[in-house]
Amino acid sequence: MKPYRELTKEELVQLKTELETKYKEAQAKGLHLDMSRGKPSADQLDLSMPMLDVLNSQSDLKDATGLDCRNYGVLDGLKEAKELLAGMTGVSADNVIVYGNASLNIMYDTVARAMMHGILGHTPWCKLDKVKFLCPVPGYDRHFAITESFGIEMINIPMTVTGPDMDMVEELVNNDPAVKGIWCVPKYSNPQGITYSDETVRRFANLKPAAEDFRIFWDNAYCVHHLYDDRQDEIPEILSECAKAGNPDMVFEFCSTSKISFPGSGISCIATSENNIKDIKKQMTIQTIGHDKLNQLRHVRFFKDIDGIKAHMRKHAVILRPKFEAVLDTLDRELGGLEIGTWVRPNGGYFISFEAMEGCAKAIVAKCKEAGVVMTGAGATYPYHNDPKDSNIRIAPSFPTTEDLAAAADLFVLCVKLVSVEKLLETK
Repeated sequence: MKPYRELTKEELVQLKTELETKYKEAQAKGLHLDMSRGKPSADQLDLSMPMLDVLNSQSDLKDATGLDCRNYGVLDGLKEAKELLAGMTGVSADNVIVYGNASLNIMYDTVARAMMHGILGHTPWCKLDKVKFLCPVPGYDRHFAITESFGIEMINIPMTVTGPDMDMVEELVNNDPAVKGIWCVPKYSNPQGITYSDETVRRFANLKPAAEDFRIFWDNAYCVHHLYDDRQDEIPEILSECAKAGNPDMVFEFCSTSKISFPGSGISCIATSENNIKDIKKQMTIQTIGHDKLNQLRHVRFFKDIDGIKAHMRKHAVILRPKFEAVLDTLDRELGGLEIGTWVRPNGGYFISFEAMEGCAKAIVAKCKEAGVVMTGAGATYPYHNDPKDSNIRIAPSFPTTEDLAAAADLFVLCVKLVSVEKLLETK
């Protein structure tokens, strides 16, 4: 079929009638599917079940140094746990602090610490007249929720195929001392699945911030989440790039095993410079007596090393890849050439990003919900839930069964067509 914009009003009216009939038929199926968040499926969680058998009451619960993991001690994580997560991020274990189950907690704590106590002796952000954060969009809603909760002003930075618009980033960071941070998902970004180019990473490392306490919040959530063995995106290691550029303290990097082992019971870390590590640990001595060392030990003995994690993630990919391809193939088949939406075909990560015609995203999500498929709320991928073009929709293929996903994808493209036709009729 030719692009919808080229159809006459009469053709659009006829098409709308046909699509409305199909939509009523879809409603009658009584679907009840949730694609609102990137949750691993039960099949993925089953992959890690043997981890629960790694430790029992007869196990030797001492780490490699002889520390009894049942007791107090080791604020920054077991040595071998630090090495395991350092392998994921490509940094030295000396640059790692291991935390609990979620990197989101670390990100929140890091912003809170900067607000209340400042960074490396600088003025606490709460005492400043204005604090600003840069937010590549579309982006991760939970990042934006953190900064919004502290009253930090968020500034949209458009994403390109190579990462955030670095001309805009450099202009703001290098000239505005109120800009204190930027959120980044550098590999298989949420939701677009874009990986930053080598040039983008190095431009980040070479920023010349007007604020000495500016920090890059580098959420490397999908660093090992490849969908293909022969198409794996790689990026330069940001800590070493910052050190080479004379900015050793400028980045906080985060990662976790949340979508590798168990989302509610993984381990996570922050990787950063020696100066930042010392600064963070001063607060940690007050905040905690240390995180769950038995869980750290369990992960180390199950995965052993980065090669064990990579082997485990290949099993995840076997489950995830057909789901991604099913959705993408449906988009290609049903919407290709109609010029009513665009999408990215990622090599990894957890989401597919769909750009509808301007002014259509909320209506599409609402139509899906009316027919039994819950999507991520339109606008969620922008600060303050305000997508200025009302066009971005995040699709999360991981949780539904393959059969349910096929039904959801069919309904989604039907809703895109119907809402797009209605939008085009407004202009005829």
